[in-house]
Amino acid sequence: MQAILSHNESISGDTTAGGLARIDQALTLHKPDVLIIALGANDGLRGLSPELIKNNLAEIAHRAQLAGAKALLLSMKIPPNYGKRYTDLFYTIYPQLATELGVPYVPFIMEDVVLTKDMMQADGMHPNTQGQPAIADKVWPQLLPLLK
Repeated sequence: MQAILSHNESISGDTTAGGLARIDQALTLHKPDVLIIALGANDGLRGLSPELIKNNLAEIAHRAQLAGAKALLLSMKIPPNYGKRYTDLFYTIYPQLATELGVPYVPFIMEDVVLTKDMMQADGMHPNTQGQPAIADKVWPQLLPLLK
């Protein structure tokens, strides 16, 4: 069995534009077999254009595929106070991209975590160590086939 190495290139508070700006260097440096894309929430919280978010995510996935990596898209959500129209546009980005690019995606990874206070950090936005297993359980069924 081959060892699985992982590299976390995330930056707290980052946007899809930041991820796009760094993706080529990360792909060159790490040469991943699988790229997990977990971006977009901070774009949504800033009210950025859903079209821009979708285009940035699509370009990240495209560059990963060109580099020989399989992409896995982790869906994000934002609070409903941004209005129904915006949140609906935002929520549909991920399943649309998954279909258009032929990549797997995981529905909102925080679904079973975000409303459970014991699984969240004090900021109420990020999971703590108790929330991580629930997230892993949600991601694993889509990730495992990519590792084979």
